[in-house]
Amino acid sequence: MPRKNKPVIATALKELRRNGAKGVALLIDPEKCEDTEMLDHLVKLAASHKVDFIFLGGSLIDDNNMDFIIQRIKRLSKKTPLVLFPGNAIQVTDKADGILFLSLISGRNPELLIGQQVTAAPLLEKSSLEVLPTGYMLVNDGQITSASYISQTIPLPNDKPALAVATALAGQYLGMQYLFLDAGSGAKVPVSKAVIRAVHKKTDCPLIVGGGIDSVDKARNAWEAGADLIVLGNGAEKNPGLLTEVTDLANVYNLSLNVN
Repeated sequence: MPRKNKPVIATALKELRRNGAKGVALLIDPEKCEDTEMLDHLVKLAASHKVDFIFLGGSLIDDNNMDFIIQRIKRLSKKTPLVLFPGNAIQVTDKADGILFLSLISGRNPELLIGQQVTAAPLLEKSSLEVLPTGYMLVNDGQITSASYISQTIPLPNDKPALAVATALAGQYLGMQYLFLDAGSGAKVPVSKAVIRAVHKKTDCPLIVGGGIDSVDKARNAWEAGADLIVLGNGAEKNPGLLTEVTDLANVYNLSLNVN
């Protein structure tokens, strides 16, 4: 069995929650990496502004030459932890630093609750990846996103925070150490403040929020509601300056807390 590395990613996520600090992750979809110039620009920007993590993954099942993409990202951003955000076991590779080991607890598709995880487990056991057990919840206003379409699940409603809390608590009681609320890639409306606030209040896990965050105001809203880490994907692709603005906002906020 490979020697497992120290839990660098887990420690960083838990410190965000414990200190009340705010973090930023850049999500890179391997489906969109044919434009290597844009990929390089985003990764360099993320590195220069010291985002907390780079997530890599997407809803489609093609591996899209993950190892090549990881090699390219690591060459440009040596110090930023690279975390897999896989849509399928095919996207699992030991070349990254860690993996969000997701169970789609908001849906009832057995393949994404446990099936793909069973397929991936032997690969993870042989790797040195830092494994982060994560309860993954799709939450939006009913919009069909890539994640909901591919997963064949219905997202939790944005106006039913009690349902989101019950789902999040179930994940926590099952032993999941992190929670990810996602409106879905390209969502027009992000996860509501009411849902984020309710889940944050009732659970102890570091809370990751993504999907539909395409402005500084939406990032601020998610943080104010209780998100510990926000994820920028499509918004940063369309407007790379958003990554700069949001990381600057996080830095100002964290400095006000005297958090290093």
